Amino acid sequence: MYNVSGSDEIIQMDRMRKLISAHMTKSKSTSAHITSFVEADMTSIVNWRNSVKDNFKKKEGQNITFTPIIIEAMAKAVKEFPMINVSVDGEDIIVKENINVGMATALPSGHLIVPVVHNADKKDLKTLATNVNDLAVKARENKLKADDISGSTFTISNVGTFGSVMGTPIINQPEVAILAMGIIKKRPEVIETEKGEKIAIRSMMYLSLSFDHRVVDGYLG
Repeated sequence: MYNVSGSDEIIQMDRMRKLISAHMTKSKSTSAHITSFVEADMTSIVNWRNSVKDNFKKKEGQNITFTPIIIEAMAKAVKEFPMINVSVDGEDIIVKENINVGMATALPSGHLIVPVVHNADKKDLKTLATNVNDLAVKARENKLKADDISGSTFTISNVGTFGSVMGTPIINQPEVAILAMGIIKKRPEVIETEKGEKIAIRSMMYLSLSFDHRVVDGYLG
């Protein structure tokens, strides 16, 4: 136990912090965490978003951020590899029918909550953008309902929002994987062209996938 000095301040955890603490500790003691990292060249996506965001806002009444774009791509990947969309019950693996994507989100209090985009694989980009924006507003205004934060089967965490290059996210139980998106940064990269290799400025992002090694091996991860 830490020896408290007279100048130290003691702050009692509130109920939300206690729940988060218990959830994170349980996850680390339940799942065999492994984190793998890849680099994604986001240049084409950044250029496309920049070219359509004003018209998208005008036509659809919604901001188009990178989050729904990533969710759309991830939902397609999860559908292609359904064994990442599972949970563990003892010695049984439960393969989920629906692909519900949780979004780790910071509340105004600084606490963490995970709103859920349900049936993400069945929605187009416009609908995903609307869902993401609506959930973000509800989170900021503390108006999330029970249905908004339940049923996720796979979670993403945008650590790039805080300027982080990458992260090692903790799995959101009872899921078996979580994806962290780092900040998108421009830097010189060697790329292949028809005329050979050249150095170009590209918008790059690190993706970190933490997965449960009890049921997800490195190949699938």
